Amino acid sequence: MAPGAAADVSAVLVEGPWRHRLVAAHGARFHVAELGSGPLVLLLHDFPQFWWAWRSQLVALASAGYRAVAMDLRGYGASDKPPRGYDTPTSAADVAAVVRALGERDAVVVGHGVSGRTAWALPVLHPEQVRGIVVVGAAHPSLTRRVLLDRVLDGPREGLGTTGAALARQLPLLPERRLVAGDGVERVLRAWSGPGWPGPQELARYAEAIRVPFVAHSALEYHRWIARSALRADGRRFAAALRAGVQVPVLQVRGELDPTVSLRALDAGADHAHGPHRAVEVPDAGHYVPEEAPDRMASLLTGWLARW
Repeated sequence: MAPGAAADVSAVLVEGPWRHRLVAAHGARFHVAELGSGPLVLLLHDFPQFWWAWRSQLVALASAGYRAVAMDLRGYGASDKPPRGYDTPTSAADVAAVVRALGERDAVVVGHGVSGRTAWALPVLHPEQVRGIVVVGAAHPSLTRRVLLDRVLDGPREGLGTTGAALARQLPLLPERRLVAGDGVERVLRAWSGPGWPGPQELARYAEAIRVPFVAHSALEYHRWIARSALRADGRRFAAALRAGVQVPVLQVRGELDPTVSLRALDAGADHAHGPHRAVEVPDAGHYVPEEAPDRMASLLTGWLARW
């Protein structure tokens, strides 16, 4: 495929032991890949990925006796891509509606990166649909300012580089062009990961997936809302709601080399978890722990889930 050429949505329907289907929820259609039976574990991907980021954990969780479902977020993969709805409260409502549409009362929700914010929000905004959350590579949304400060304190390479990239995503059009026609996807994956990842397969898969029409813009809109929400009424309402804290069990996971969230911010998550809480740092891994350390991530998930 020529650089910058649009990709067909079939590019994200990767074959495997899982089953692909579309689920109608919250006024949209969401693509999911599911495997296994048992209590529902719903897996949410990060930027600039799609459901396939959880392929190893789908198999591991199904083998351990769970109904493992990885969904494409609104605007990603084979899910619908409406012009609006890329704020965290809407994302939380999407996920809660998908749980119900899957015929389940509740789920353990596993969120990575930008989806980690959604996972933190769900027990507050939709407590009836959540029995526990796992947050990978994401601080609690109330700690956004602390995360930015930590990045600066961490030094010019890790901190300022990551912060500068976040600010650049606020620009119109140019970030989309870099993702679709340039090396934007590779730059993000390499900047946030540890050594040895991504490989050629991951680079090719994610570069193609971001070229599905409207995905690049939708993906960036999540980040734009995060940055702008502090100045908006909806952002202030969201922040106020989160002060209630999380009552369900929480597992936080951070790659030791993750430049996007510091160990200090990871530890501070305990202040917002009023139920059982555990924080784990994975050695030699960066931001993309589910793919950089798939066996370790699967072990953490299944071991923690077995306690609840």
